Amino acid sequence: MPANDGNFSVKQIPTLYVHGFRGGAHSTQQMVESAAKATRQDSWLQVTYEGGGKMSYAGNWTNDPHPIVQVVFKDNWVGTRFISRYLEKVLPALQERYGFTQYNAVGHSVGATALVFAEMRNYDNPKFPKLNKLVLVGGPFDGVVALGDLPNFNRSTWSGRPILMNPTYLEMLLSRNRFPKDAKVLNVFGNLNNGTNTDKYITVISAKSIRYILAPIVKSFSEIEVRGLPGEHSMLHDDSLVLNKINKFLYGQP
Repeated sequence: MPANDGNFSVKQIPTLYVHGFRGGAHSTQQMVESAAKATRQDSWLQVTYEGGGKMSYAGNWTNDPHPIVQVVFKDNWVGTRFISRYLEKVLPALQERYGFTQYNAVGHSVGATALVFAEMRNYDNPKFPKLNKLVLVGGPFDGVVALGDLPNFNRSTWSGRPILMNPTYLEMLLSRNRFPKDAKVLNVFGNLNNGTNTDKYITVISAKSIRYILAPIVKSFSEIEVRGLPGEHSMLHDDSLVLNKINKFLYGQP
């Protein structure tokens, strides 16, 4: 376990990489390694949420302006609300341990939705660090294929509002003013280009629907649609072009 060194700068802004349902370290490994290379870091911190408020640590918290943190949930067969609650344990614990006040985050799949939820639930929580930049990758914001959504079933209005909204989406929409206004958001989603308008598991409508909620609120909102095989749900987080775009957004480097 790395030491709780009190000499880390409060000006550091770490980047957390968060996996989704049935995910693990393997889900974010390529993103983490790519970020380490882009920022010239030779190590990163891996924090595993064991449950019951307990965490274990491996690797190192670096002195870089943007330490990399790979978040792993031991209980990974859970949805948005559970993962958001796990994040509500992990983020304050990391803040207390390493002394930062702002953070960046990258969330894949349900990890993306959970990060949005956690922010909205802790909008006025002084013990919760402030979000600086957020990358959403293949987020199921308005349903999952065969679980409340179907290919080419839902539609959106000219403004981007989905016609059909599931309870999770509606809750986020009603809580949109609790999302940090100074945050910058990048939304990455896939389209297999096979007529389904999905990344296999998430429809384009569902993944894009977060724009309607956050774009009018945040400092900046941009999106990238990845077409073809690289846009498959589990390949999105490993595609070299996607990784370069994410790193440039987070660290200003190609």
